[in-house]
Amino acid sequence: MSENSWQPGAPAALPPGCTMFPQPPTNEEYVRLREVAGLSPRTPEQAAGALTASWAWATVRDRDGALAAMGRVIGDGTWYFHIADIATDPDHQRRGLGRAVMEELIARIDGAAPPGPYITLLADPPGRKLYRSLGFVESAPSVGMRLPR
Repeated sequence: MSENSWQPGAPAALPPGCTMFPQPPTNEEYVRLREVAGLSPRTPEQAAGALTASWAWATVRDRDGALAAMGRVIGDGTWYFHIADIATDPDHQRRGLGRAVMEELIARIDGAAPPGPYITLLADPPGRKLYRSLGFVESAPSVGMRLPR
């Protein structure tokens, strides 16, 4: 499959020994994977809300049951969906796990939402190539903004 040939409903194959699950990681796993994957660190207290209040999760575990990759969707379940926390353990990177998580989450949105869902994410430099290959475009003239605390 070429990099730009993904179509909804055609999830990526996982490498041998890896399995996808529709549930969140544990609090400890979430905090650890964000850190080792280079995402901004979060405390266990911050993780608790993410784990229980997300619309959907996709996690990949290796043959030993260890968390290899994860991602989640925040949203209202009808028109607005924000993909977050796409992370792959460095020991499992470059094997298609991030793509598989993204495709699973997009397929779940497409399967649940009425036509025309608004799907967003914030794209850090390492993930931009993957996100573009899945059809994401920059939201200009809108710009992602945050309120620092």
